Amino acid sequence: MAFEPPQRLVRALGEDDEWLTRLPGTVQEAVDRRKLHVERAVAPGGRSSLVLLVRQPDGTPAALKLVPPSAAPGLERAALEQWNGWGAVQLLDTATDDGLLLERLHPEVSLRSLPEAKALLEAAGTVRRLWVEPPAGHGFETVAERTGRQAEAMRNSDEPLVAAALAVRDELVALAPEELLLHGNFRQGKVLSGDRAPWLVVGPEPLVGERAYDLARLVRDRVEDLVASAAGASAARRRVNKLADSLDVDRERLRAWTLFRAVESGTRAVAAGRRAEGELALEFAGWL
Repeated sequence: MAFEPPQRLVRALGEDDEWLTRLPGTVQEAVDRRKLHVERAVAPGGRSSLVLLVRQPDGTPAALKLVPPSAAPGLERAALEQWNGWGAVQLLDTATDDGLLLERLHPEVSLRSLPEAKALLEAAGTVRRLWVEPPAGHGFETVAERTGRQAEAMRNSDEPLVAAALAVRDELVALAPEELLLHGNFRQGKVLSGDRAPWLVVGPEPLVGERAYDLARLVRDRVEDLVASAAGASAARRRVNKLADSLDVDRERLRAWTLFRAVESGTRAVAAGRRAEGELALEFAGWL
């Protein structure tokens, strides 16, 4: 089968990445074992995964997702199994470790295609379904563990907001109010149109912790529109309050997690040479 990895994936991993080098063979083995017919790769695709639109032997449409070991596909599988299609894409093949066979959604239609107010309403209704008790003996990391690693990396930055972000993170993890299964990277672009349900979540980076952490990335969605608006700062603060109130989350904890996650994302982007992206996130953080 002729195969060319999407350029977005190549740029993210690097042409010499070992997993990427083996990817054509991995794809062929995964497709052959399941007797799938490949229609096309989703483009531009993700930065750390390949998604192929396929058909199963009986003609049923599906999607095959292949993820490098560094992205912990086993944890994504465990989260999808726990949700079992409730608010999230359905896992169709639970017995293998050579990729994730998923129900076919409409990758070209996400919540970002909706007007902002409608998108936030649908996002809130979708994410609340994911917040369930984690399975017994789970292997998910906690919010404290993930943000602890991020905090250590941030200490090397000279951005003025870093000290404030680290301080609020320490306060937040000192008294965590709940331990629920979280998506980990929830935002409008991770919610796709489906046939079984209007909107379903994809691409979790699951962990265990409080709901406010899971909402914090959503608050920053469409940040470029907020920054371009004369009322961007007040609109950002209203968004925090609206989301917190609609999902019964403490306003101050959501504001604080939004600050930390925006500063972490901004400093990481600047360090990676994506200055424009990083400065947008840091400007947004300054409004909080």
